Amino acid sequence: MGNLYKVNESLFYAKNQYVEKNPFLHMPPEEKPLPVYGEIKDKLPKPIWEGHADAIACYYKTWEIAFRNLRTPNGEAGFVSNFIDTAFNGYLFMWDSSFIVMFGRYASHIFNFQKTLDNFYSHQHRDGFICREICETQNGEQFHRDDPASTGPNIMPWSEWEYYQITGDKERLDKIFYPLLAYHKWLQLNHTWRDGSYWSTGLACGMDNQPRVQNGYSHLTSHGHAIWVDTCIHMVMSGKILIEIGKITGHEEDTQWLSEEVLRLTKLINEKLWCEEDSFYYDLWKGDIHSKVKSIGAYWALLADIVPKDRLESFLAHLENPAEFKRPHRVPTLSADHPNYCKDGAYWLGSVWAPTNYMVLKGLEKVGKQKLAFEIAENHLSNVVEVFNKTGTVWENYSPEEAAPGNPAKSDFVGWTGLVPISVLFEYVFGIRADSQNNVMIWNVNLLEKHGVQQYPFNGTFVDLICEKRSEKDQEPEITVHSSIPLKVIVRWNGKEKTIDFSE
Repeated sequence: MGNLYKVNESLFYAKNQYVEKNPFLHMPPEEKPLPVYGEIKDKLPKPIWEGHADAIACYYKTWEIAFRNLRTPNGEAGFVSNFIDTAFNGYLFMWDSSFIVMFGRYASHIFNFQKTLDNFYSHQHRDGFICREICETQNGEQFHRDDPASTGPNIMPWSEWEYYQITGDKERLDKIFYPLLAYHKWLQLNHTWRDGSYWSTGLACGMDNQPRVQNGYSHLTSHGHAIWVDTCIHMVMSGKILIEIGKITGHEEDTQWLSEEVLRLTKLINEKLWCEEDSFYYDLWKGDIHSKVKSIGAYWALLADIVPKDRLESFLAHLENPAEFKRPHRVPTLSADHPNYCKDGAYWLGSVWAPTNYMVLKGLEKVGKQKLAFEIAENHLSNVVEVFNKTGTVWENYSPEEAAPGNPAKSDFVGWTGLVPISVLFEYVFGIRADSQNNVMIWNVNLLEKHGVQQYPFNGTFVDLICEKRSEKDQEPEITVHSSIPLKVIVRWNGKEKTIDFSE
C-alpha cells in the first residue's frame, strides 16, 4: 500500500464549524450483506431497444461487473458504509466514486451506491479537509493533507444533487449538506490565490498527465502557479448546488457567503480565463498568459451555466471541429491539434473517458443543445459497444481514432465506464431524464426503433416507459407509461413538444 498518512489529532487545525455537524464522523460501520448479481438481475431496470441486442448485452455485463466490485467495511479502514470499489488499486477515489454512483442510482433500490461517498465524509478532518484517495483496508490516506495533489476535484455536491433528482431523498440532502459545506470552505481557505481563484495539480484535477502547467513544473504534482479553469468552475458548481440544498433543507443562513463567491468566480472566469481569439476557456499561467491547452475540462463551464450567450456557439464549435474534439470516437480529453495529442489516447492526452463525456453531455443538456448531446452520446455508446463486441468487456478509456481500448487502459472497468452502457444509454440515447422535485419525466425522443425502460426507478416507485417504432423523426411518438403514482411526461421530438398526464 505504500506510505499511508493518518490524521494527527494532536495538531492544531483551525476548526471548521460545519464539521461539527457532520453526522458521518461517529457513524457505526454498516453491517448489511451485499447483493449477488445472479439473484438481483431481474430487479434491475430493463432496457428495450429493438435491433440492438449487443447494447443490451453490454448493459447487463456492466451491471454484473459492478456488483462484483461491491465491498463491505473491513473494520480497519474507518469506512462506515458498504461501497463499490473504484476498481483500480485498492483505494477509494473521490473523483471516480462521484461519477460511479451516478449510474448506480438506477439500482439504488437494490444497493445504495450513493453511500459509497459516506466513506469520504467519515474521513473528514476537523478543519474540513477530505483526502481524495483513502485506503480500503487500513486506516489511512494516500496523500498527506499538505500535498498539493491531496484532494479534489470538488464534484461530490453535483453527484449528490444528481442522486436527489431521481430519488427525491431530502433526508440524504440534509445529512450531506454540512460535510460538503465544510469541504468547500476548506478549499476556499487553502487552495486559492490572492484574487480568490483556485489552483490544482494534474493528479488533483483527475486528468493526471495533461500538459496543464509550464515547463519546469511537474504535470502531476505541481500547481504551476496557475489558475486552473476546471477547478474554478467546480467551485462555482459546488456553490450553486449547496445554495439550492440549503434552501431545500432549511439551512439557507449557512450559505449566504457562497452567493458572493459564485458571482465573483463567474466574473473572474469570464474575464481572465476566456480567450476571445480562440473562443475557449484556458488555464492562466504566470504573467497572465493563457495556457493554450484545449482541455476537455473547460466544458465544465456548460454544466455550471456560466457561458454568456454571445460566446456559446463559438465555444461549442470546438466540439464539432474534426481538427479538435470531433474525432472518430467523440470526445477526446485533449484537443487533437495539440502537439501532445496521442492517437491511442495515452491516458489523458487524447483518450475518450466516460466521466468527461458524461460531463459534456450534461452540460449540453443544461444549455439546451440536446441534438448535439444525442449525436455525441450515440457515437460514444456505439464505439463502447463495438469494443465490447470485440473484447467482451468495457474499458477504463478508449482510443479517439478507432473502436479500441485506450493505451493504457484497464479492462472490466466498472469503475466509471459503467456510465456509458447505463446512464448514457438511458439519458441521452433513449433521452429519458427524471425530475423528482416536480414529479416529471422528460423524454427527448430521437430514435426510430422501439425503445424504452421497464422498472425505471422514480420517486420511490417504478415506471415503465415505452416508445413504439416510428417511420420518420417528424412522426409523433406513441408513448406508453405504466406508473403507480401520478406523473407528467414531457415528450420532445424533432423540435416539437407535448405534455402527457398519467394518473393512477
